[in-house]
Amino acid sequence: MTRDGGDRTMGPTTGPVTPAAGRRLGLMDRLRKDLRNPLFLQGYALMINTGITAVLGLGYWFLATHLYTATAFGEGQAVISAMRLFASLTGLAFAGALARFIPVAGRRTAEFVLRGYAIAGATGLVAALGFLLTLPMWGEVYTHLGGFGPGLFFLASVLVWTVFTLQDVTLAGLRKAVWVPVNSLAFGLVKMGMLAALAVALPQGGLFGGIFVSWIVPTAIALVPISWFIFGVIIPRHVKDTEVSAANPPRLREVGRFLAGDFPGAFSILLILYLVPVIVAGWLDDAPTFGYFSIAHTLGSMIGLLAANMAVSLTVEGSFNAAQLAESVRNALRRTFLIVGPVIAVVVIGAPLILSVFGPGFAEAGTPLLRLMAIAVLPQTVIEICLSMLRAQSRARRLALIQIGMAVLVLTSIVLLFPHFGIAAVGYAMLGSQLLVAVLIFPNIRKVISYGTTSQVSAD
Repeated sequence: MTRDGGDRTMGPTTGPVTPAAGRRLGLMDRLRKDLRNPLFLQGYALMINTGITAVLGLGYWFLATHLYTATAFGEGQAVISAMRLFASLTGLAFAGALARFIPVAGRRTAEFVLRGYAIAGATGLVAALGFLLTLPMWGEVYTHLGGFGPGLFFLASVLVWTVFTLQDVTLAGLRKAVWVPVNSLAFGLVKMGMLAALAVALPQGGLFGGIFVSWIVPTAIALVPISWFIFGVIIPRHVKDTEVSAANPPRLREVGRFLAGDFPGAFSILLILYLVPVIVAGWLDDAPTFGYFSIAHTLGSMIGLLAANMAVSLTVEGSFNAAQLAESVRNALRRTFLIVGPVIAVVVIGAPLILSVFGPGFAEAGTPLLRLMAIAVLPQTVIEICLSMLRAQSRARRLALIQIGMAVLVLTSIVLLFPHFGIAAVGYAMLGSQLLVAVLIFPNIRKVISYGTTSQVSAD
């Protein structure tokens, strides 16, 4: 007991340690222990990547709102939303399969990844071509995409972004997610620099404006070194390290059976994230107002990615070690809520201040949407962990049922609520739908946690 009444303990070599210092040391010990666990290491790396993306994204959009007119900003956002719809919608629908099978692909890893890229790219191109052929149906904001030149550039952008989105999942599947934040940091800084440089040369909005060009050109450049790193360095090491544990790579039939159940569901979930902005842009038919919506929606979606990041890590680790799935689910839930809880609180309280950085119109129009989307991340965390658990168990039918059901709920709710609540309808629809789904599926998680039901099955 010290003279001031405080308790102190003696450190092994450093002398007295105060309670506060003891807590810090305990936190550091826990962090070091977490980083030795592949589940947490990969999950934290992906979460850090989301944080870097969010910070640099704020900087990027801050520059865009101040260097470009409101109309150019809205038009640039609309084109990016359309490009991400077809690239990410089809590309990320294969993310579950990559995370599930890369860990056990063995000598066929490179072939498996390349096939994933090719199928996702071809699917995205077909979907984007259908979009270009039906432009009048999508609203005035997309009319400038008509014509051979603009159409070809748009299709090339879709292909580039498809591969770019799958590279992060590939790195995670190879247990090298620690490189993902490095890639995002370099990409984000180059993108911001090009945005500023093009403000004078390409001040207009649309496909050939500074906003879209500064988005897609750095992406295309980044594909080269990342692809060399994945296929020239990491995959050969992965094949060597797993030559015993992955001596019998999954057969094409097994992968196809998994995709038959997972792809429709994953595609449905991604509709919520990527189709909604395109639909809203068409409904509003007003570039400045869509700019208000897109900033709030982008920030809300980034918070949701924190939960999705740990879920991807859970799928990978559940595939590597099925016997530890129950413990991994428990750990993933605890850590994810521990991280997203404070973030959600800060966003809900500070939403007006955060959005006011972009201008008074952003705060006034986007605060309700951002708050609702932030709160919706709480039930979304339960859903993401459950879906990743089911992927690790290859329970494809149940995956599809949950994901398709949630997509139908969200999209239907948006259609019904939009005339009454405007852009905030997206937030109400996501919160209500995800809360209902989380309540319905939680017994699946509780069963695994309580009874350790980790046996892998090919179908429900």
